[in-house]
Amino acid sequence: MKKILVAEDEQNIREFVVINLERAGYHAFEAASGDEAMALYEREDGDFDVAVLDIMMPGAMDGLAVCKELRRKNSSIGIILLSARTQEMDKVSGLMMGADDYVTKPFSPSELVARVDAVYRRVALAAEKSENNLRDELLSGEFALNLRNRSFLKSGKLVELTQVEFQIMEYFFSNPGVALSRGDILKHVWGAGYVGEEKIVDVNIRRLRMKVEDEPSNPRHIVTVWGLGYRWEV
Repeated sequence: MKKILVAEDEQNIREFVVINLERAGYHAFEAASGDEAMALYEREDGDFDVAVLDIMMPGAMDGLAVCKELRRKNSSIGIILLSARTQEMDKVSGLMMGADDYVTKPFSPSELVARVDAVYRRVALAAEKSENNLRDELLSGEFALNLRNRSFLKSGKLVELTQVEFQIMEYFFSNPGVALSRGDILKHVWGAGYVGEEKIVDVNIRRLRMKVEDEPSNPRHIVTVWGLGYRWEV
């Protein structure tokens, strides 16, 4: 069962989202606030594949707060933010907190379902890889990616990565010293059918540098290739 948590305070939008996701084969649980969303999450023992969160919600927890808390509790859940066009900084903040993607209002049913499908496929593929991977680890200098339990170590110390971050690192480790364009990374991690913006790659790279680099502002491993993308160096 493909379980999805939908948190949106505007009832008409929430119902629109739920109806279209259920038509697409998802089992949707709906909440009208961030507090309700977290209560639902706990009630279901965190058993959700994807969460769709409106950024602006009333109460103690808005969508960004829920995103941060969900990511703290669960590194594998897919998270999509719903935002208005005027909330550009909130989108970036959400991605820095661990969201996988965002959809800008107003949106069509087909766009929403396509974006949710892309995140769900990534979550499902990561789980499948963990179960079936014949190779335990990818090593690169002081870093190690465990492909079975989806963990990342730096000098033997565990570093928490989201599924997106893990897949970017796996792509880097498989292509050391190769200049990878933003389009390459987007296609490999988000999928060929992704319809969002390339800047989502840059935000995730910024977040990864904060976890990987000793000096994030002067990166030694995740190197910028100007005008193209990024390169992994040991």
